[in-house]
Amino acid sequence: YNLKANCLSLRFMYTLKKSLGQHFLTDENMCRKIVESLPVTEGQQVLEVGPGGGAITKYLLELPGIRFKAIELDREKVEYLEKTYPAIAGKLVNESILDAALPFEGQFRIIGNFPYNISTQIMFKLLEWRSHVDVVVGMFQKEVAARIASAHGNKEYGILSVLLQAYYKIEYLFEVHENCFNPPPKVKSAVIRLTRLEQPADVASERKFLVLVKTAFNQRRKQLRNPLKPLFDKETLQDPIFTKRAEELTVADFAALSHKMI
Repeated sequence: YNLKANCLSLRFMYTLKKSLGQHFLTDENMCRKIVESLPVTEGQQVLEVGPGGGAITKYLLELPGIRFKAIELDREKVEYLEKTYPAIAGKLVNESILDAALPFEGQFRIIGNFPYNISTQIMFKLLEWRSHVDVVVGMFQKEVAARIASAHGNKEYGILSVLLQAYYKIEYLFEVHENCFNPPPKVKSAVIRLTRLEQPADVASERKFLVLVKTAFNQRRKQLRNPLKPLFDKETLQDPIFTKRAEELTVADFAALSHKMI
């Protein structure tokens, strides 16, 4: 038994990189619960984002009959995973999810303890990939999870809520206590599931919809008539809907308005 080697491997696993927003999930029950939240069938293609020390990876590798890949930016973690889980050989991509090309042909599902410092950007990447990704299970900082899942009329409801809910059904599944991590993060965490809608919102175009939603929420305290003035003609701006604030509009309201833009 080589104590020094064992300590080295432990130290190797937990070289935390604050720049990468790393906190490792160490509660095994929670790891299993997250994996069980992702529905999979035989032949399913699954991408794990940010496997880190392999907390949920080891359970994903045990799922029968799936085609699995993981994407990890940190080279040190890639080497650790390859040494610790031989079954992962050939399934690891060493790059940032934000720069990644599509990992599979056809449909695939995404799961991950998303690095909190880029979780919003990961969601924009999902929107780019949405024709390929039908289900996502992700752990986020609690505030971000609440924002994505929030319904109209709440102060959490914002750009991310509208853009994602236009294409996905969002379920706020459960919260994850800080003590489930090493080191415990200073923020609370929550797991949500996104399931692609059979009938997405009917938007005029993705570009128009994005511009509309961003412009509306950039001055969220004002009546919509003010921030949206450049996007609509004077006649359309007389509609009573423009006396509301952005957070009062449903996703369907925004989609309908996108068809009336100049």
